[in-house]
Amino acid sequence: MTPTPSQPSEPSSARSSVAAYLYIAILLLAFVGIAAVFNFMPRPTVSEVENRNLKTLPAFSLDALTRDSAKYTSEVSSWYSDTEPFREQLLTLSNRFKDGLALKTDEAIDFVPAATPSASEQTAATEETTDGGSDIKAQAGLNRDADFEIGKAGIIVTGHGPKTRALMVFQGSAKGGTAFSASVSKYGAAFPSARVYAMVVPLSTEFYCPDKARSRVSSELDVINNIYHHLANGVQGVDVYTPLAQHAAEDIYLRTDHHWAPLGAYYAAQAFAKQAGVPFKELSSYERKVVHRYVGTMYGFSKKQAVKDNPEDFVYYVPQGIDYNVTYYIYKLGKDNVVLGEGAAQKGPFFYHYKDGAAGAYCTFMGGDQKITQVRTGTKNGRRVLILKDSFGNAVPGYLFYSFEEIHVVDFRYFTRNIKTYVQQNGITDILFVNNIFNAFNNAAGKKYEQFLRQ
Repeated sequence: MTPTPSQPSEPSSARSSVAAYLYIAILLLAFVGIAAVFNFMPRPTVSEVENRNLKTLPAFSLDALTRDSAKYTSEVSSWYSDTEPFREQLLTLSNRFKDGLALKTDEAIDFVPAATPSASEQTAATEETTDGGSDIKAQAGLNRDADFEIGKAGIIVTGHGPKTRALMVFQGSAKGGTAFSASVSKYGAAFPSARVYAMVVPLSTEFYCPDKARSRVSSELDVINNIYHHLANGVQGVDVYTPLAQHAAEDIYLRTDHHWAPLGAYYAAQAFAKQAGVPFKELSSYERKVVHRYVGTMYGFSKKQAVKDNPEDFVYYVPQGIDYNVTYYIYKLGKDNVVLGEGAAQKGPFFYHYKDGAAGAYCTFMGGDQKITQVRTGTKNGRRVLILKDSFGNAVPGYLFYSFEEIHVVDFRYFTRNIKTYVQQNGITDILFVNNIFNAFNNAAGKKYEQFLRQ
């Protein structure tokens, strides 16, 4: 006798229906909850993780909507996605997960090095070295046996725990940088009565790159020597490589930021003051100040969680026992940082103190780049220096208050006046270019400096 298949009971069918409704209800609640979070929760305006300001909601107008609706809606969409609530926590969680799956040194395959300078190029440039040459270069390597990982943008991340350090990759021929030399040399011809100096600042990579990663980078010393060798019209190169190499065991570069540390700028300013023949005070004449738990730009560049998890102290030094006052002319900027105008003169501090954990602590000096800065000190020696710089140059002027009567600071990205007129009107006696090797090698700054002479 064939058994009759059993039929599901009504209670079992009812339970299945309840489970289905419950499942749908949970999905609806999750959807409503997510929608509420993304539409009603406060939206961030600054990303501490990426060290940048987030996009802003474009102002609504019928004209903007009708003139170019696609552009307007695209800007709204960009703002919406860039300012998601809890984006910092989600980014951190994502980066931790990625780091857990990261390829280690010998497995890294996402980096293709540029052509390494030939042996003949390196030999030719080495023969043109500043004082110390290869001996100083040999002093530089402090992490010879360290392992490393490659982050975003080819950033080299080495060390562990509080010794974690992120390094930018420089790749360039030993014979590069001559266009920058030519640009700067034009100032020697344009200002025959002024002393003109060029200071090219190496990256931290030159001193802290592990031997295992050396094939990924080029020698910065060779390029700096080549730039200095081709300076003309009386322009002098300032050798900061030697003192930096001699003090490389100290905190002269930031571990979590692409800039040097204020202490590195101190040794560079000391070398310049000696060469310029002006007074210079020892570090004991300064008050030491600290911003704790600092994480700079390199976490945003590399996206390596280890950089964020190992903050550092941002230590800077404020001159004591000298009177000075600071005048700013702040630029009015439009889209893409185009200079629209220049504000009226206003007084302000030279040193801005940031709270612990602030990602913008490198803006301690002058509050940033987008201004002309004029410092009048209590030093009365008739010497007035104009510093033409990128952001590496921000940390230098604060060490020259004892050295010059006036210090003028101009960033190559924003200046709109004629430099000849400016030098004449302000009685400038010394001109110092301070640029990191990227801007010098690619002549990004040099082209702008030439424009200053004719604008």
